[in-house]
Amino acid sequence: MSYNRQTIASDLRCIGVEAGDTVFVHSSYRSIGIVDDGAGAVIGAFEDVLGDDGLLMMPSFNLAAKGNEARAAVWDVEKCPATTGWLTEFFRKMPGTYRSNHYSHAVAARGKGAEEVVAGHLENEGLISPWDYPPWGRTYGTHSPMYKAYRCGRGKVLMLGVDYKSSTYCHVVEVMFWGWRRKFDPDAGYEYIRRGAAGEFWDSVGRLTQGKVGDAWCRLFSISDFVETLLAEVKRDPDRFLFSQIELPRQG
Repeated sequence: MSYNRQTIASDLRCIGVEAGDTVFVHSSYRSIGIVDDGAGAVIGAFEDVLGDDGLLMMPSFNLAAKGNEARAAVWDVEKCPATTGWLTEFFRKMPGTYRSNHYSHAVAARGKGAEEVVAGHLENEGLISPWDYPPWGRTYGTHSPMYKAYRCGRGKVLMLGVDYKSSTYCHVVEVMFWGWRRKFDPDAGYEYIRRGAAGEFWDSVGRLTQGKVGDAWCRLFSISDFVETLLAEVKRDPDRFLFSQIELPRQG
């Protein structure tokens, strides 16, 4: 069976994507199955559903090299490929897509306010993280695209054919938790979330919708609800969720 722009749009509506939404998509293009007209049809389906007032965002990360210095050495905002899957690379290269200037955790966007949402990734304001590396700004700071999508209140995450291992918003929770800990202990080390544990918890909470887009199993949920609920749970039971820096190397 193959899918097309219209059937994918129908599937997106069925799982809860709505006109005017801001949607941050983690994706496995292959998981969708055979798509008539390829990745362009998938992006077109999102645009049909989101409409003129919607905003589509995707990670456009540069994670092939290990370590901040190595990633910075190869970074070019215009040319450096996204290492977060075929759909994100296709999306990055489309005319009318804007990309934030961050050497490792760039974000691409198209739709209403796209240019504005990716602007400011060179600003040094807000949450600090292990990926902050001058001259680039705060990776998940006040002016970063992912933080803006979280703060807008109407942002949603769509996990299209991927599990919680791809949930980069876990990093936003980590940096918030780190900032909170450093108020009491300025020397507190950075700790990483066990994404499997976070996913099990979030699925059990049940404030998400699940279903298929093509052949891809998907989860759709509010960014702010996920971040704030998981942060509260990590504060309540950190041993359940966290790895130390020694136990888990840095990830994207």
